[in-house]
Amino acid sequence: MENQEAYQKAKRRVEAKFGFYWHLSVYLVVMAVLVIINLSTWPDYLWFKWPLLGWGIGVFFHDLAVFRLSSGRIAAMKERMIAEEMKKESLRNDH
Repeated sequence: MENQEAYQKAKRRVEAKFGFYWHLSVYLVVMAVLVIINLSTWPDYLWFKWPLLGWGIGVFFHDLAVFRLSSGRIAAMKERMIAEEMKKESLRNDH
């Protein structure tokens, strides 16, 4: 049973990484197309920077979620928060 849980956890991590790489690839291709369109039609105003920035923020947060904030850290944080809430609840019940 433990082996199955480890497999499922590893599978979710791989799927999350694959999802990020897919997101990044689409972002890069679309941004390249937008830069080409912008520079070939209206080079005096560089409007491509707005979708580059907006979507780039989304890619940044996707990166944070997949690579920077490991599920182990989040799980530990949740456990601490649960323990704190249980402690508060027991203090309320004692009074």
